[in-house]
Amino acid sequence: MIRKCAGALLLATAVTVTLAPPPASAAIGHLAAAPAATSVSTTADRATVTAAKLIKYTIYFGRCKDTCRIKVRITNKSRTTVYSVNVNARLKINGRKAGSCYDYIGKIRPKRVRWGGCTVKTRTLSTLWNRWLDGEIRFDKKANTVVRYEYYR
Repeated sequence: MIRKCAGALLLATAVTVTLAPPPASAAIGHLAAAPAATSVSTTADRATVTAAKLIKYTIYFGRCKDTCRIKVRITNKSRTTVYSVNVNARLKINGRKAGSCYDYIGKIRPKRVRWGGCTVKTRTLSTLWNRWLDGEIRFDKKANTVVRYEYYR
């Protein structure tokens, strides 16, 4: 009895693992939402499915003291127009989250560049800046960004 249940359980897990969601190319003719990179991996066959990467972006810092300006240069490297581009940025100082910000870019035509940026101004960032001025800590800044967009196929 136990072996029958174990075999059925093994079969059920194998079926659920192989039934991964279809890739983004399956939605032809519809509005497809695609993040900068999406990957799905399974433990059975180690297959990965990645979405189309239509953009590339670079992060720049403006003034970064008690307030920090994060600028992002977004390039549409495809032949399709990218709609509803959004940027979320998370600022970390010495590995500690110092704040986050958001910016709406709009649409980017093919092979064009748009700039986006946002300002982080938090009490944590101000405290870390004052501690750096006093010589207590370093001020190593790092920004993690997520760029989301939609496109038509």
